[in-house]
Amino acid sequence: MAENFTHRRTFLKTSAIAATGWMVFPSLSCSVSAKTSAAGRAEDIPFEQRPLPYSYQHLEPTIDALTMEIHYTRHAAGYAKNLADALKDEGVNTQSVSLKELLTQISKYSSKMRNNGGGHYNHEFFWASLKKPSDNNLPPAELNDVLQKHFGSFDNFRNQFSEAARNRFGSGWAWLVKTPDGKLKIGSTPNQDNPLMDVSELKGTPLLGLDVWEHAYYLKYQNRRNDYITAWWTVVNWDVVLERLKKS
Repeated sequence: MAENFTHRRTFLKTSAIAATGWMVFPSLSCSVSAKTSAAGRAEDIPFEQRPLPYSYQHLEPTIDALTMEIHYTRHAAGYAKNLADALKDEGVNTQSVSLKELLTQISKYSSKMRNNGGGHYNHEFFWASLKKPSDNNLPPAELNDVLQKHFGSFDNFRNQFSEAARNRFGSGWAWLVKTPDGKLKIGSTPNQDNPLMDVSELKGTPLLGLDVWEHAYYLKYQNRRNDYITAWWTVVNWDVVLERLKKS
C-alpha cells in the first residue's frame, strides 16, 4: 500500500512538471452535446483542445479517472498550449492551413511544432477512439471482414497491433493506418510523431492509435505495459474506426 502511494504521489508531481504550460479548464470534463458523434470528432481535428466526449470516470476500470484527469488536463493541455505558442512564434496562419496539412509538412517547422503538433493531434485522436468498457468488445461485421481480409483474422490483427505497442521502445504510439496504396498496415512511431508526418517511416491515414507513453497508464498499471495494452482492447470504439476507414 505504501509503495503504491509513493508511485501515485511521484507520478502526480512529475506529471505537473512534465506538462509545460499546464492549463486548467474546469468545463472540459463535461460531455459534449449528444449531437456531436464520436466519429465526427475524429475528423478535422482543430488546433485547440476540445472537451472530452465523456467524463473522467467513463473508461473505468480499464483507465482510472485520476489518470484520465491528469492525462487530459496536464499532458494533453500542455501540448495544446505549446502548439499555440509555436504557431504564433512561427507565423502560421491557422485560417489557411489545417492541423492535418501542417503535420504532412512538419519537416519545415521546428521541433517544438513537431512535438506539440503531434502531441495535440494524437491525443485528440485518441480520446475519440475510446468508449465505455465492454468485456466482449468486438468490431462490427463490416469492419471485421476488412480486418480479416488484411490480417487473416481479427485475432491476428489484435496480436500484431499489441506486439507493435509492446515493442515500441521508450515512449510512443502504435497505429493502424490505411496506406496510400489502400492497404491496412500496423506500425508504431516514437514520441509524439504520427503517420501523417512527412518525417515518419510509417505513413498513412490513421484509423486507430494507442498511447504507450507511461503517463497514459502508470498510476494503475505501473510498468506493466502489456497489462495496459490487453485491457485497452475493452475500450476501443470500433464504430469510430469503421467511420474513419469509410472516410479514408
